[in-house]
Amino acid sequence: MGVELGNMDRQLGAETSRLSRSFRRLASNREKALIVYLTAGDPASVDPAELIVALAEAGADAIEIGIPFSDPLADGPSIQASSQRALKNGMTVAGVLSLVQKVREKSDVPLIVMTYINPIMHFGLPKYAREAAQAGVYAHIVTDLTPEESEEWLAISREQKLDTIFLLAPTSTDKRIRIVSNLSTGFIYCVSRTGVTGARSDLPTELPDLVSKIRSAADKPICIGFGISKPEHVAAICRYADGVVIGSALVNLLHENDGNPAVVEKAQRFVAGLKGATRNG
Repeated sequence: MGVELGNMDRQLGAETSRLSRSFRRLASNREKALIVYLTAGDPASVDPAELIVALAEAGADAIEIGIPFSDPLADGPSIQASSQRALKNGMTVAGVLSLVQKVREKSDVPLIVMTYINPIMHFGLPKYAREAAQAGVYAHIVTDLTPEESEEWLAISREQKLDTIFLLAPTSTDKRIRIVSNLSTGFIYCVSRTGVTGARSDLPTELPDLVSKIRSAADKPICIGFGISKPEHVAAICRYADGVVIGSALVNLLHENDGNPAVVEKAQRFVAGLKGATRNG
């Protein structure tokens, strides 16, 4: 059965989510959001809960935690390799939920689980959503879940007060932009370019127009991800978007410094530099 777009939108918009409130607080402080991604269980030399808390203390406004998956088709080489390392390190869906619980003992930073639908279906959708909410997850990005196939997940997520964030790309049609604008809660994730994830040295010149197009259909924050790796990128994007998502650049830094006693400090300095750029937009 397809999603009843109008009805579902009214249901999802009935309550203001914790993630939405975080964006409002940032806006009131004239800041944009810095969201960083890491794969749970990678690198092996670092306690992941301590790492997440440290990144929040360094300035990350929200943290995406990737559930490692054996077939991460939407991810580029860096995150694919990270996912494989995490699986070898024994990370599981249950392990990610346990990780979130540990973080919640020390931090209330918004935590967004990024996953594919298969791992959470295998866990059991209702059971997973219930345990994710109890652990302290704020939201999910289910990379391969299309709006047309999302009705069951959205209903379960709403029951547990979990946001679901959908992605838009430069190739998204006007119709797809309207659908995602209606269904996405928390924020809209705008992919900066087609293809898979990965750090890049430049930004697409058409990004401001893409964000403007999405904003004309949406009344929710818009964050840009894929290929962002430098404070200059962050500062440029924050002039027209509500936040940025940094993934591969941080994953690479963590991997390159795996085993280095200063790996957490290096990651904190990297995040602090990026966060500073969100205040210059």
